Amino acid sequence: MRETFGAVVSEEMERDPRVAVVLAVISSGMFRRAAARHPGKVIDLGIREQAMIGVAGGLALTGLRPVVHSYAPFLVERPFEQVKLDLGHQEAGAVLVGIGGSYDASEEGRTHQAPGDVALLDTLPGWTIHVPGHADEVRDALRDALPGDDRVYLRLSGTANRTPMPLTKELTVVRSGSPRSAGVVVAVGPMLDRTLEATADLDVTVAYTATVRPFDRAGLNTLVAAAGNADVMLVEPYLGGTSAHEVAEALSDRRHRQLGLGVARELELRAYGTPADHARAHGLDAEGIARSARDFFL
Repeated sequence: MRETFGAVVSEEMERDPRVAVVLAVISSGMFRRAAARHPGKVIDLGIREQAMIGVAGGLALTGLRPVVHSYAPFLVERPFEQVKLDLGHQEAGAVLVGIGGSYDASEEGRTHQAPGDVALLDTLPGWTIHVPGHADEVRDALRDALPGDDRVYLRLSGTANRTPMPLTKELTVVRSGSPRSAGVVVAVGPMLDRTLEATADLDVTVAYTATVRPFDRAGLNTLVAAAGNADVMLVEPYLGGTSAHEVAEALSDRRHRQLGLGVARELELRAYGTPADHARAHGLDAEGIARSARDFFL
């Protein structure tokens, strides 16, 4: 996903003079050629993440389309005040592209982990948030976002599904349950393949989304109405329960149960381990998801 991001943005810089890249050291080598071809359009500020967002806001106010990139904790958490004020309050648009995410950079320790990034941005209005599950979806999301002037967060992952899905803001049904199914499972981004594996023996509808904000409330309501049960399990690759309020709002007119799987807020792993180790500990591997699904639906 990261390589696709670098290639697509470099290509778009050739086509669109508005596109500029703002960095804080991370991935600077990826844009070295683009910097030589477009002087002043690739700006590396050093390890100054707050300034990175401020500069992006200034560029946006001059009519440019800034693409801001770093690890998620340095892109969203550390400069959150600037994200809130220099972009949101000023109504300045930018495309923020984060790597590392929840525990992709497990070997770097807690400093490089940000399972709460989507939940934090969700406190601010006007953001579109994409969580692609495949490199092709990264390409499509960027080509959709770069011509605009709104605020977009693109959350890249170190893991991916085997097959890309079409870019859409609507829930996509991947496996349909029967009219008397146990309910609906919504898998976000890179969680789709393991969710399909985990629920293979359950009578549930499995839907997919890579666009979590805005959330397709109407689509979820429709899927629940077609199922035999209004129970919903949401499988997210970041902080568990991040979209619980979206599910509640979507189904406010019907009695339902919901279960939000994700990174557990009460479990902070202090052994570095691998991303697979972290997924297993948080119950986000196929076996853990299967166990939670059986407990919830059966």
